[in-house]
Amino acid sequence: MADKRIEITNRKAGFQFHVEQKYTAGIMLTGSEVKSIRAGSINMGDAYCFIEAGELFIRHLHISEYNRAGYSSHEVMRDRKLLLGKQELQRVELKVKSKGYTIFPIRLFENERGIFKLEIGLGQGKKLHDKRDDLKEKDVKREMERYK
Repeated sequence: MADKRIEITNRKAGFQFHVEQKYTAGIMLTGSEVKSIRAGSINMGDAYCFIEAGELFIRHLHISEYNRAGYSSHEVMRDRKLLLGKQELQRVELKVKSKGYTIFPIRLFENERGIFKLEIGLGQGKKLHDKRDDLKEKDVKREMERYK
């Protein structure tokens, strides 16, 4: 029987940000959070990452409560720690502080060992005209596919 791997993408990220670099980070989760993610009860539309005291965290990642968790349920909107290498974290922190970059989640996936990883992006927010250009390109591409 083939294993079904979990992969949840943040579709807003590509529309709101220019992605310049991508990193893969581990994420610290509780048992009920893992079960809830496997059930598909996650929303990362409003999530963002921040650095505090030399550590990377994600905020507003909504993981719904697992209904069969019993007494050991988790807080739905708590800050979760992300695990990056020391040098990667220093590079990201330097860019965020100096050039006004933002760290945002791109996708949450399960690797081949069954461990959840979070792909984060480092980039700057798009201006309104950039978003319009992206929509225009998407419409043109859709029209071209229609006539093929």
